Amino acid sequence: MNLTPFKNLLLLLLITITASCNPLYHTVNNVKKSTPLQPDYSLSESWAVFPGNYPALLNEFEQVENDQKADVFYIYPTLFSDKKIKDWNADIWDASIRKDIFQKAVKYQVSAWLNAGDLYVPFYRQAHYRVFLEEPSDESKRAWELAYEDVKNAFEYYLENHNQGKPIIIACHSQGSMHAKRLIKDFFDRQALQSQLVAAYLIGTRIFPDEFESIKPMEKPNAVGGFVSWNAYKMKKFPKNYREWFKGGVTTNPISWDSQKSSQMNHHKGILNEDLEIYPMSLRVEVKDGVLWTSVPKIPGRFYLSLIRNYHFADINLFWRDIEENAKVRVKAWYQKNSG
Repeated sequence: MNLTPFKNLLLLLLITITASCNPLYHTVNNVKKSTPLQPDYSLSESWAVFPGNYPALLNEFEQVENDQKADVFYIYPTLFSDKKIKDWNADIWDASIRKDIFQKAVKYQVSAWLNAGDLYVPFYRQAHYRVFLEEPSDESKRAWELAYEDVKNAFEYYLENHNQGKPIIIACHSQGSMHAKRLIKDFFDRQALQSQLVAAYLIGTRIFPDEFESIKPMEKPNAVGGFVSWNAYKMKKFPKNYREWFKGGVTTNPISWDSQKSSQMNHHKGILNEDLEIYPMSLRVEVKDGVLWTSVPKIPGRFYLSLIRNYHFADINLFWRDIEENAKVRVKAWYQKNSG
């Protein structure tokens, strides 16, 4: 069968990324207890993307010279999901794990912020997706803490050695957004660093409106210093676990970036497809409580997308060009606000 481009992307991402938003508790037996080697963030090998050391695959995207740039600190989603692997945390030195990060997260997600700033993407020993499937245990809690410890260490190293007062974008998805939520509480919320925050794109997990004390949801496309968030789902469908994992969460309109509860298809700037083509005016959205309803995109392979209801795997892809343009607008607005 000749698979269409977006079906390839669906198959590539669906299993590995959707798990974190589908917690169905069960028991996993005989899980091996081992701790992968800790990253050393003073070494370039501990970073997937780092200024001066961008992977070649980012050359596929247009890079625009811009003197007014932010730093973009990105935390990738759950990609460590192979049921055959019994470890609790990903070994960042494993070639197959690194390949997944580059070919899934960096290519189809990080690229959206390429022209907003200098990219910093640390490898981290993320927790295996079974942390979302099991009832909490000491092992799963340790795995989660280990993952966040890496994210925090990477961010601290970045701040101390590279930031130099530049504005900061926090970009993330799924498990990455869960860690970013904690990172914001530890470093930005009611702290001096808040003045450097351009925006936090906390995509693919529930973030309550009052999640932070001083970091608020942004309801204007040029607002700075706050956060946006959404969880994409097929139009008119609700998740089975809606009340437990979605209801009450901030749902940003990633087309208008304001308080509009719906959008017109001709306002959509574009999906990044698996063929690396951008497909504009492909979908419309409706904002619901905790869920972003999305029409079936008008792209090659749309039939396969019509068969599923959960678009979590494409939370970023669906609005790739919209995110790219919005990030640049917010960086410009930050510089205007701080020009005095």
